[in-house]
Amino acid sequence: MKKDAIFVFSEDQLGYSFSDTHPFNQKRIVLTLDLLKTMHAITEEDIVPPRMATDEELLLVHEPKFVEMVKKAGKGEVGSEIGSVYGIGTEDTPIFPNMHEASAMLVGGTLTAVDEVMQNRAGYALNLGGGLHHGFQGKASGFCVYNDSSVAIRYLQKNYHARVLYIDTDAHHGDGVQWTFYDDPDVCTLSIHETGRYLFPGTGHVTERGNGKGYGTSFNFPIDAFTEDESFLTIYETAFREIVEWFKPDVILTQNGADAHFFDPLTHLYGTMEIYKEIPRIARELADEYCEGRWIAVGGGGYDIWRVVPRAWSHIWYSMKNLPAPTGPLPKEWLDRWQSESPVPLIETWEDPNPLYKPIPRKAEIDEKNAHVLDRSLHYIRSEQQPR
Repeated sequence: MKKDAIFVFSEDQLGYSFSDTHPFNQKRIVLTLDLLKTMHAITEEDIVPPRMATDEELLLVHEPKFVEMVKKAGKGEVGSEIGSVYGIGTEDTPIFPNMHEASAMLVGGTLTAVDEVMQNRAGYALNLGGGLHHGFQGKASGFCVYNDSSVAIRYLQKNYHARVLYIDTDAHHGDGVQWTFYDDPDVCTLSIHETGRYLFPGTGHVTERGNGKGYGTSFNFPIDAFTEDESFLTIYETAFREIVEWFKPDVILTQNGADAHFFDPLTHLYGTMEIYKEIPRIARELADEYCEGRWIAVGGGGYDIWRVVPRAWSHIWYSMKNLPAPTGPLPKEWLDRWQSESPVPLIETWEDPNPLYKPIPRKAEIDEKNAHVLDRSLHYIRSEQQPR
């Protein structure tokens, strides 16, 4: 019987671990799943284990020499000097044991999610272990070894002949996915991110629109530092609605980085939990309207793993299950279980404290600049005489 939604997870996904002090920490998946279980929002029947991606599947995107180098590095056969040519052994993406197997497991989790949806076993699918959007064809980057979203999109094209709309709301530009499909007219990428003037990877400009036959299928919305909820959500909903109507995809893949929140230590945006309630709600609504409900969601960034990520990512699952958004206190049982381990006091409610931060004196200026970005990026489709 078809399930309304499935949650891809096994402890094998936790093997993707650079070090105890590295900001990319997969414990956030454990915290999120435990919160959902404590809320009685998920059952064991909802959980589907991931499989490991095969070499053939990885090579849909990644270069053979790169995959070979990742395998050797995970066995201790490559030093950081040689590895750094391939983006591994760097400060951002250190080498760790079994790097290939752990990375391939995250890719396989997203492919599992794809098959569950496209083979009509589930309406929606969530793989929080995925979302490694900085991985390039021949190089790791920004905490990302293999790029599960890029592999999944090629897999969707090869096995299901699908037109794919990729939506990225991580605070960092979804560069790896964009460049992989920059000249592909059947893949449309939309990224909302903090401007590269301040933040890694420094790309994602409005003028990056695609190339050749793919020109016009790349949309970037580089928002200003200190952007707040209202401006973020205006861009997200307006862009998503206009682009999905124009592009008419068969399936929607969303990358759900949770690092646009005020508490995130690596970014400079001023989002609150309100954006994380709305992002998946709108994704589900538009997937239902334009793609017969085919929606696959992956994780991504999110570096305040205690106060932000579990609450933010739980909202994706609540949207997929069509459950009312949770409000009020978090379960005392969950708070008691994790507070002793957390280096910061946990937020005790689903909502953020109010006020979360002091008023931004440049709010009007920031909102105006973001509105200009929205208009510039959407000008291409708004000025077209014929629909796509």
